[in-house]
Amino acid sequence: MTHVAILDDYQNVALKLADWSPLAGQVEPVSFTAPFESPDAAVEALKGYPVIVAMRERTPFPAAMFDRLPDLKLLVTTGMRNAAIDMAAAKARGVLVCGTELLPHPAAEHTWGLILAHSLNIPRDARSMTSGGWQVGLGRGLRGKTIGIIGLGKQGRQVAQFARAFGMEILAWSRSLTQEQAAEHGADRVDMDELLKRSDIVTLHVVLNEGTRGLIGAQEFGLMKESALLVNTARGPVVDEAALIDAIQNNRIAGAAIDVYDIEPLPADHPLRGLRNTLLTPHTGYATAENLALMYSQAVEGIAAWLGGSPVRVLNG
Repeated sequence: MTHVAILDDYQNVALKLADWSPLAGQVEPVSFTAPFESPDAAVEALKGYPVIVAMRERTPFPAAMFDRLPDLKLLVTTGMRNAAIDMAAAKARGVLVCGTELLPHPAAEHTWGLILAHSLNIPRDARSMTSGGWQVGLGRGLRGKTIGIIGLGKQGRQVAQFARAFGMEILAWSRSLTQEQAAEHGADRVDMDELLKRSDIVTLHVVLNEGTRGLIGAQEFGLMKESALLVNTARGPVVDEAALIDAIQNNRIAGAAIDVYDIEPLPADHPLRGLRNTLLTPHTGYATAENLALMYSQAVEGIAAWLGGSPVRVLNG
């Protein structure tokens, strides 16, 4: 019997959303529903498991982790890219890393949900209603406003489509973006300083790398309108977290809607949790039932293929 560890299954749905019956009699899956407190705790819990299913980048797998898990043979990551896994170290230690597909739309839908909820004052009004109150503030409409999209890739293009439906002016910037490419999606390509100065909403859709780490910091917040909203559903370190907190505390921008953080799960006493006019979600931009069902179903498929000697969606072959 092959023991399989399913990591960071926070909602305890991995065994419900996918059909594991094709592996019956071959595999014994065990779901871990809470994050590990430390690398040592992870190693202690995962000793002896030849197969691990990792949920996105929630549990890191640096080289040292592979050194300490000598029984590990297959690591399935949900998604086809995982910056938290040292692919070369895995290969050097004989660990095959395979991936799964992701649906292309949940993150963009979540982004637009954050924009609507924050702009229209929905969370505050909902809290007032459940506590016996009534109207507690004014929302701000979107039609005629300007949205600045940093990163007009797969997610950014979908956000631009939503913005067009809401009658917004669309600005876009990324280093490689041309005006012709931007125009295909109803956007005007401008440099980033201009985008920050003109936008009522700035939303981030870039991959985290050394070129985008800290992309939005104190200087950038200083260029934004005092009435502007920052939305981040990309990766936490794209924004200088200390600069964001300072910008909101000192009214340099009106607020933020955030789904991703430098440290995840976000500590209970983190200062972001207490900021005014800030809408926070727990990195759920991709965590829809449909997306998790696809990921876990393909994890099952990947394990079966590996057991059969013909692995699929290999990432470190």
